[in-house]
Amino acid sequence: MAKIVLSLAASHTPMLTLEGKRWAERAADDLKNKALNLSDGRFVSYDQLVQENGAPYAAVATEEKFLEIEAASQKALDSMADRLEAAAPDVVIIVGDDQAELFSLSNMPAISIFYGEEILTHERHITPQTPGWVTPVMKGYAMDEVHSFPGHPKLALELIHGLVENDVDIGAAAKVDDPLRAGFGHAYGFIIERLFRGRSIPVVPVLLNTYYPPNAPTARRAYDVGRKIAAAIAASKANLKVAAIASGGLSHFVVDEKLDRKVLAALKNKDREALTSLARGQLNSGSSEILNWVMVAGMSEGLTNDWSEYYPGYRTPGGTGTGIGFASWS
Repeated sequence: MAKIVLSLAASHTPMLTLEGKRWAERAADDLKNKALNLSDGRFVSYDQLVQENGAPYAAVATEEKFLEIEAASQKALDSMADRLEAAAPDVVIIVGDDQAELFSLSNMPAISIFYGEEILTHERHITPQTPGWVTPVMKGYAMDEVHSFPGHPKLALELIHGLVENDVDIGAAAKVDDPLRAGFGHAYGFIIERLFRGRSIPVVPVLLNTYYPPNAPTARRAYDVGRKIAAAIAASKANLKVAAIASGGLSHFVVDEKLDRKVLAALKNKDREALTSLARGQLNSGSSEILNWVMVAGMSEGLTNDWSEYYPGYRTPGGTGTGIGFASWS
């Protein structure tokens, strides 16, 4: 039978593919953002954010702090890559969110599984107007050009069939028609580029629509489907070691330490109620990627969350940035 031998979760913020001394370039875009998501469900501009809360993070939104968090985060990612290498999985299931990279508003499934032979990434078109920080980030996301990674159709189809049998209506895709127009994006490319260390490990992508209403799954649904994916893996007749990885999160684009620490504590304590009761307002925009962690937590009920690290990555005095988190179950 197939078995989940390791689960991981990692943020995939541009701050993890960009040198710390350049984080201020990414922060400059925050100042122009008119729709920064707050955990009460509201969206505000940076000026409104400062008007409401002041600028309490000026002392930590500094290059010195950026470099400190960069070093700690890269060390954590190295540790995750070590764990993945030691586990030596036959296949990796990556749970990520598609941000109009493969899908679009013409077809946006709530949850989809890719069962194709070849995973092709979408090349991000760079123009003279593109901010300079984007180019190195796209390389870290495997979106600097079209990259090809192996899929695992056999397990993917078993998961799809198992979910259907377990009353989950699941989207399915098997082909990227033209990766210059649409293909796999940052949630998948980052994990493969940063954690696989050049190894060719077959991947089953699970695509969660966390970003785009009206059909984003609830936290309860994400956890429940995660449990049912784990059941489908256990029912497989294939002799496979499986790793599951959540890509994205934690809170952004306004850092909410309270929310992030609540999620991490719930993972450690196997507090299903805390994870499944996360409100919609807490899961908008970038913070919606917490749903990927919730799904992998549902897949990992038989494992123990034995390690996590967290760095509130404030990049502006007003508190914008990313709650940078990492976790492991074994």
